[in-house]
Formats: sequence, structure tokens, C-alpha cells
Amino acid sequence: MSKLGAILRLTRIEHSLMLVIAVVAAELMAGGIPTPQVFALSLVTPILISMAAFAINDYYDIAVDRANKKKRPLVTGELSRCDALVITYACLAIGILASVFINIYAFVIAVVFGGLALLYSYKLKELLFWGNAYIAFSMAIPFIYGSYVESQGIGAAVILVAAMIFLGGIAREIHGTIRDLKGDTAARNVRSFAKVFGVRSSALIAFVLYLIAIAISIFLFVAIMPFRLNATYLVLILITDIMLAWLGMMHIYMRGRLFYSFSRNLSLAAMALALVTILLAQLLPFYI
Repeated sequence: MSKLGAILRLTRIEHSLMLVIAVVAAELMAGGIPTPQVFALSLVTPILISMAAFAINDYYDIAVDRANKKKRPLVTGELSRCDALVITYACLAIGILASVFINIYAFVIAVVFGGLALLYSYKLKELLFWGNAYIAFSMAIPFIYGSYVESQGIGAAVILVAAMIFLGGIAREIHGTIRDLKGDTAARNVRSFAKVFGVRSSALIAFVLYLIAIAISIFLFVAIMPFRLNATYLVLILITDIMLAWLGMMHIYMRGRLFYSFSRNLSLAAMALALVTILLAQLLPFYI
């Protein structure tokens, strides 16, 4: 049982659950939930590829985690690096195989992001912007993937939601480079935003990106169905926007391990709330 818990922490299963919410929300935006078999397969693929991505990341980042995240399963010895590799490739293989039985679009997206997950941990993470862009896009791609599962196309609502999540994801990743600056520089010489532009400038960039994401969220309420004049969406997205705006502003002025730990958890909660908002706005709409 303890090893199972270590595997779930290694693969950050909470992120996989967030992807499930995003995929279901996208399928609803694209026209509705598919057949039970396709629906189940459409969730298996992102869950397993996400688990693989986190497992291989910890495999390559063990030196960084010894400096920044001392409770990670590979650092504590609960799991070995060999365990991480087995988990990575098993999850990738099953996740991609599941996509074969959905459609060609789902298969291509699964293969591309499975490959990018490996490339990110091996090299992209060390490159300015591209590593952050990959992580942010991995947060947005479930909406594109879910849309192609259901309709084999993509509409304006999905594009704007994906853009909003992408921008918020980059901002959160930039905050992560501030938090992990010491370990990233010492262990892997990562050319992160915080290292290249400095802590304060990076925080300002992240704040601006959050503001653009917030602007998109407001535009969705004003102009795009199923969010247009939807009170359910408005109430929840305002809470999310306030959380993100506060985080963006506080990162400009605040420093310290306690703040970074709190802000990391709060930003994750805000991103999760954004996904729940998009889903609930469709399941429980209340139009003004």
C-alpha cells in the first residue's frame, strides 16, 4: 500500500484528475459525451500520459529535487529510478494504445505529447521559454484533445478556453522558476525565466500573462456560448481571477520558502477551480 502511495505521488495523480475534468468539459463544448467505450478510452489516454510525464520528470530531476523537493519518492528512496522508468514506459504504451481505438486525431495528439513529455524532461526543461511553454500547453491540450474526440474539430469556445489556460499555465510555470531557482541552477543549469531575466522581472511577466488570461475569461462571459451571460460561470471565474491576480501581484513583492509553498498550492487550486468552472458552467448553467 505504501508503494502504491509513492507511485501516486511520483505521478502526481491529482494533475491527472484535473485533465479528466478538462477533457469532459471539452467534449461537452464540442457537442456532448461520446459513447461509453470511447468516453472511457478518452480519459485513460490523458491520465496515463500525464502519469508518465511526471514519472520521467522525476527520473531526470532527482538532483534538482534533492535541493528543492526533498520529499519526492525518488529522493526518499521509496521508489528507485528503475521503478520510475518502468512506470513511465508502461503508462505511455497503454495510454497511446488506448487512443488508437478513439480516432486518428486522438492518436496523433497522444503520440506527440508522449514524445514531448520525454523530450521535456531530457532537454526542453533547460531551454528558456520552451520548457515552460510545453508545460502550459500540456494544461491546454486536453481541451483540444477532448474536442477532437467528440467532434473531430475545434470551435471558438475551445480555442479561447485553451488560450486562457495556456497563458495561466505559463504564468504559473514562471513562478515555479522563481521558486526553484537555486536547485535548477545548481543541478541542471536550467536557463529559466528567473535566471535569465531576474526574479522581479519574471514576476512582472507572469503578472501580465495572468491579466491577459483574466481578460479572456471576461470576454468568454460577454460573448461566447456556453459561457455568455452564464451566472454559474461568472461567479466561479471571478473567484479564480481574484486568486490569480492576487498571486501575480504578491510574487512581485514577496519572497521566502513559506510564501512559495503557499503560492504553489494556491495557484494549483486556482487552476483546478478554473477547470471545474468550465465544466459546471455547462452542467449547471444559469443564464442571466
